[in-house]
Amino acid sequence: MIWPQIDPYLILACLAAWLVGLSKGGLPSIGMLAVPILSLVMSPVKAAVMLLPIYVISDMAGIWLYRKEFSLINLKILIPAGIFGVVVGWLTASFISDIAIKLLMGLIGVSFCLNSWLRKNTHSPTQAANVPKGVFWGTLAGFTSFISHAGAPPFQVYVLPQRLPKTQFAGTSTIVFAVINAAKIWPYQQLRPYSTDDLLSAAVLIPAALIGTVMGAYLTRKMTDVWFFRIIQAGLLLVSLKLIADALTSLLS
Repeated sequence: MIWPQIDPYLILACLAAWLVGLSKGGLPSIGMLAVPILSLVMSPVKAAVMLLPIYVISDMAGIWLYRKEFSLINLKILIPAGIFGVVVGWLTASFISDIAIKLLMGLIGVSFCLNSWLRKNTHSPTQAANVPKGVFWGTLAGFTSFISHAGAPPFQVYVLPQRLPKTQFAGTSTIVFAVINAAKIWPYQQLRPYSTDDLLSAAVLIPAALIGTVMGAYLTRKMTDVWFFRIIQAGLLLVSLKLIADALTSLLS
């Protein structure tokens, strides 16, 4: 029996798009794995640029799914800060090291998870939304999202201590990054103009992304709050370790 040849690129690209969809459905850390996975068959820069249309399409579905569930005060703080972070990323893209950004984000994510899991006082008070902290972490989220679609760790470091209801957390994440991704379209086009082939390649991946978005929203609503945030933190830890490993590998190569 002759087995049909399967294009490794198509498999990895569909997997990456599905992960993006899951992140927009309510599991934000998972989407950060998309660029590293697609980087197995293309350059990380090209992977980030090619995935942006997938993020934007998935954002639309995510906004509709969470159109009534979000934290308004956090949106007011994080959206302007995130857009400012995109502008900073665009202006500094030519001389900011991807290695340094990956290492910094990885260390922040790991430190946050370890602090959450190992601190003795497990009943620490819930933190309220805070403008100075929100502006700082929101700017960092926009900046790292522009560099490599890696805005989830800063967002989670700021929002997780607020202990929002899981659907509010998911909805706030989806809306914030929908605006950030929309703000990235024109700068990305200036840095690396999209070709017809790029857009066609992205269009093929839309079904996988939309399936992932619906699945992510379903899983988010079905899981208990405890397991939802455990999975979010576990995803943050895994992605953070991946970022650190990538940075160290680049430094040693």
